[in-house]
Amino acid sequence: MIKFVIFLFIYHAAITCFSQSAKQSLIPSYLKTGVYSNNQTDVFSFTGNQAALAKIKSFTAGVFSERKYMLNELNLFSASFALPTQSGNFGLQLHHFGNSIYSETQAGIAYGRKLSDYIDIGIQFNYYKMKISGYGNATAINFEAGAIFHFTDQLHGGIHVYNPTSSKINKNEAERIPAVYSVGLGYDASDNVLVSASIEKTENEDLNVIASIQYKFADRFLARGGVASATSVFFFGVGFSLQSFRLDATASVHPQLGVTPGLMLIYSKSSEE
Repeated sequence: MIKFVIFLFIYHAAITCFSQSAKQSLIPSYLKTGVYSNNQTDVFSFTGNQAALAKIKSFTAGVFSERKYMLNELNLFSASFALPTQSGNFGLQLHHFGNSIYSETQAGIAYGRKLSDYIDIGIQFNYYKMKISGYGNATAINFEAGAIFHFTDQLHGGIHVYNPTSSKINKNEAERIPAVYSVGLGYDASDNVLVSASIEKTENEDLNVIASIQYKFADRFLARGGVASATSVFFFGVGFSLQSFRLDATASVHPQLGVTPGLMLIYSKSSEE
């Protein structure tokens, strides 16, 4: 525990010495794999592009939790909700990372809608909070937006930007949340198979290429896997659906830091309810 506290203080001191923060995204790549698809979008898909909300057909909610590198101090919890209406679809998100010593929390409200058979759009406003024991809290407000283009019934692409204004944390000009820009492409090879890839560029960091494949089989089962190049992380998971619920067991593997296990539970209201 003492080593972990020392690490956090060094980390915090280091990032305040530069004009941009070196923070990593709170959102795991596993949650974003269904963004560019007509068939495999779920309630977490709009974490990667708010325009994916337009594909949600009924009320749906999900929770996700992972223990990064098997450390209690690096727990991540995410919750997501989506509600379709005649005026467009609304979403809520909550991401919390860390423990009582150091934590980051982001809450957001999103809106997405279909503009035409070829274009969906979405936007989200976020409240971000960083907490360090003994040093107090720091907060920021930012936004993100995206669009998804349906080139054919099978081929979809999109663009997304997170925090383009590089919002500062409190009034600290030296510490800001970096902007993130991304483009993505997804191919529904069949009703059950999705192949997708995206390129993310975070300010002052190298490009991150995320490639994944997702496969539904035997009606109730799902498997997905992929890789994120910036951190050399491989991720995979298997899911099982029963009536209105789906349960996924997930894991990601870093070559030096080890395994990160996770669980996801999604509820989707059926048309019969």
